[in-house]
Amino acid sequence: MKISELIPALQRRLRFYLAARTRYDLHSPFIAELTEDVLEDRRVYYAFSHIEVARERWLLDKDPVPAALFGAGSKTGRPTRHTAGNLLSSSAVDAETGRRLFRLALRQKPDTILELGTSQGISTSYLAAANTQTRVITIEGNPVLAQKARSHFDELGLPNIRIFTGSFEEQLPHALEAAGTVDLLFMDGDHREEALLRCVRQCMACRGDGSVFVIADIHWSDEMERAWEQLCELPEVTLSVDLFHTGLLFFRKEFREKQHVSIVPA
Repeated sequence: MKISELIPALQRRLRFYLAARTRYDLHSPFIAELTEDVLEDRRVYYAFSHIEVARERWLLDKDPVPAALFGAGSKTGRPTRHTAGNLLSSSAVDAETGRRLFRLALRQKPDTILELGTSQGISTSYLAAANTQTRVITIEGNPVLAQKARSHFDELGLPNIRIFTGSFEEQLPHALEAAGTVDLLFMDGDHREEALLRCVRQCMACRGDGSVFVIADIHWSDEMERAWEQLCELPEVTLSVDLFHTGLLFFRKEFREKQHVSIVPA
């Protein structure tokens, strides 16, 4: 990362930590329980090691992957032509984020999960492994990565995942039609402000009162922070939770006043 990029990144991280609370500072029972279930739960599930052992194998994949077709490109600033293994190391969610997604899916008990940005399927696998009866619908723009993801899901024994291949603009209407109601959305496929806002607004039509929308990399750039702030201000959003690497949007009517909280593990 260049110095010109490093300083703003550090500033964004500092702002987050100065505003963040731990479980000892939370008064809302819902937020306190969410924190315990997603951030503080240290139980280890078999799926965690299953996925991470598979990730180690996939990191050795030397197959070439063409340049990214959609989105904001590489998060690392490196050239956009990679081997599959190199791309996996730079773009997939880390183990801790994957575990948080698993725990959130376990807590929410969604019937249908929609993911925008499959890549090679690490985050998808964590979401799908929480309950193999849950339908997981995911969209990937790069056909080579989509094919890799399919083989990875087969290897992990996850039959409950359906992949749509193509741009979000083209495939999102079809994915939403297939989903019906989106109980859990994970958005990790486009780091451009307007594109992100457009996709999330489209998904709003398929949310329920108990749905949760998870937005990845909300502090990745100033542009992503602006998008996150606008999403928090949507009138339908009653609670927004900033976990730094991800942000959660809730629409629960029990919150009569809009709330926002930043949380770190104790």
